[in-house]
Amino acid sequence: MGDAQAAGEGPRCVGCGGRVKTLFVQYSPGNIRLMKCDKCKAVADPYIECEFMIILIDLVLHKTRAYRHVLFNKLSMGSSVDKGILYRSTLIHIALDAFRISFSKGNRADGASSRSIFSTISNCTEVIGDALLGNIIFMIMLLLGVRFILKLSFDIIRYRDVLFAVIISSYFKLFLFTMMVWEFPSSVIFIVEMFVLSSNVVALRVVSQFPKAHCFAVCLLAHAAKYLTQ
Repeated sequence: MGDAQAAGEGPRCVGCGGRVKTLFVQYSPGNIRLMKCDKCKAVADPYIECEFMIILIDLVLHKTRAYRHVLFNKLSMGSSVDKGILYRSTLIHIALDAFRISFSKGNRADGASSRSIFSTISNCTEVIGDALLGNIIFMIMLLLGVRFILKLSFDIIRYRDVLFAVIISSYFKLFLFTMMVWEFPSSVIFIVEMFVLSSNVVALRVVSQFPKAHCFAVCLLAHAAKYLTQ
């Protein structure tokens, strides 16, 4: 019977964002009926029957419907299910930032190939330290922006949801992995980061339901603070 109910807020309609009891009813394997939202009277989540590539394309196009599907219905944001996902995603996020910093420093060093073991270890430690510091500053400024720009009252669960949405919406950082295989100009990093910024804005807007300009100001503040520290 239906979609697995989360212990927290439960699934959402991807159209209006309203809560729904269940997304579909399953009569038999492969035979389901999508449920409609009581608020907007539309099908609550048509993405259930879509292929992954369709969802990914809509995410790249920054469609709020796709973000609601992934955050609320797929990853069960607002429930205990997302805690492990948040921790793993944060580690991956920091690792990708460390790779970005390492790549940038490698370009500035003009590809010096002969390094001692000590200098290599020292460089790795510095890169990881920069990535950790940058992300700590990023999270602090993000939560401060949410508190003072969006005027959200202090709520640990609500703030965790904001952090979860922003980390997950930074998925395009995974493109940096391709730079290990193929050569790209350093300008690609800037393009990736601008895409991540815009994706963060959409995710924050979906979670907070605040105007796009306010969400942009919060995300821009957090990203700017991170890059200034790095």
